[in-house]
This record gives sequence, structure tokens and C-alpha cells, in this order.
Amino acid sequence: MALEIEIPPALAYARTHALHAIVIALGDQVVAQEYGDSFNEQKPHLLYSGTKSFWGPAAVCAREDGLLELDETVAQTFAAWRDDPWKRRVTLRMLLSLTAGFGFGGLGASVPEYERALATPLKNEPGSQFTYGGIPFQVFGAVLARKLVDRQLTPHDYLRERILDPAGVRVASWRRLKDGTHPLPTGASLCAMDWLAYGRYVARGRDLLAPCFEGSPANARYGLGWWLGGAGLGAPKDLVYASGSAGQALYLVPSLDLTIVHFGASASFRHETFLRRLFR
Repeated sequence: MALEIEIPPALAYARTHALHAIVIALGDQVVAQEYGDSFNEQKPHLLYSGTKSFWGPAAVCAREDGLLELDETVAQTFAAWRDDPWKRRVTLRMLLSLTAGFGFGGLGASVPEYERALATPLKNEPGSQFTYGGIPFQVFGAVLARKLVDRQLTPHDYLRERILDPAGVRVASWRRLKDGTHPLPTGASLCAMDWLAYGRYVARGRDLLAPCFEGSPANARYGLGWWLGGAGLGAPKDLVYASGSAGQALYLVPSLDLTIVHFGASASFRHETFLRRLFR
């Protein structure tokens, strides 16, 4: 039986969870959109941890540009890591898949600057556990910043030039840390239509960006900044999504050319419940 998309039940669920915006597109056609609480298609919204979804694609593009390899170690860039028996084994792929061994933390207002992130000790053996947090993304940012010195670019400059501008995406604003840098795991604000454009860019470049959608031995459901798969949800197997606090979401189903943006303000919004109502 062919999978069917049931938009009304999904919309009904979103409306009951402090909906700010929802946009559902099939290909280039927006088939449904609603806004609440003074939001509209051009009003920026914080992505929170949805910001993480930028950095797997950025890492893959940096690999294509000869700047890095996903399985190179942080210690190749920062010599101080070579003296630590665990840190010297940490790869960039581990950082972006949240399996580097850092403990929980570094989210929200607690995102550390690059130097403090680099100095944070590991809690677990690299590759052994998945632990959600922001510190690994900041360490990746420190590595990428070092590799971009000769180009006189920051990681966020590179992201804009390499991905966001070609995708037609404008970030309305970024948070700043005390040292003036922008954080990687959080901090971007986009309007709904710009995040939709980013989702379309990622879905249509999925062959190139395939490493972003490969799980790790520690967590088969998390790639490089993206949650993976519709297992147990009745959703297509190629479903991937970016997720942020209070219900921020960017859902992609490349096999259906389906892109969905959800903005909200409810800690009770559940991706699983929304998706079970969407797919029948």
C-alpha cells in the first residue's frame, strides 16, 4: 500500500502546541501553511539546536574543498590533544555525531567559546557513547576556524559563502559569544521560508551530503547534526530532521520531495506524535 500524507491531523496537532509557523511543501509547491502568535512567513524565529543541522553539510563541503577529512583527528590541528590518550583519538566525525566522549552540556546560554571547549575533558571513551550537547560542535568550530585562517574566513563566513548563499538562504541573526564569535550548536534565527529553502537545498543535495545521514555505532538514529529515520513512526525510511528546543523542526523526506518547517513554543510538542499523524 502506498504511503499517504494526511495533512489535517498533523496541522491539528501543531495548533494545540503553541504553533508559531508550519509550512508544508511538496517539491516547489507549498501545499499548506499556517502562522500563529504574530508570526508570518518572513518573521525570523530562533532555531535553537536546529542550528546544528548546518554543520554536517558544511563539513562535507569542506571535505570537497580539500580543507579537511571527516575521519581526521582534532589532534592533527591542535597539538595539545596529542598528549591525552582519549582526546588524541577523537575525529571530526565523532564531534558532529556527538560520540566524541564529552558529557552533556554546552547548550543554550552555556555554549563555551572555542578555547574553553577545547580544554573540556572527555567523560567517556571516544566512539563509545552518544551524548547530546553543544561542546563537540564548538570543538569542530575551533578546528574549522583554524583551517580557514589562510582564507580569512570564519566558520560562519564559510557556511554562508559555500551553502547558504547558493541555497538562497538568509540568516536574520546569529547569537554572539563574549569573544565576538558565533556559536555552532545554536544561535541562528531564520524565517520559515528561509529554513524551507535550506531544507530543499539539503534534500536535493542528498547524494553529496550522504555522510550527514549515516548513523554511528553508538546511535543509529543520529548522523552529523541530523536525526534519522522514521522507524516505528510509519514514516518513510529516508526521513531525516533537524530539531530544536520547544518544537523547532525541519523535516525532509527526499523520496516524496517533502519539506516541512515547524516553529513553536511548546516543550510538549513531540516529533513522533506529529509524524504519526502526518503519515498514514
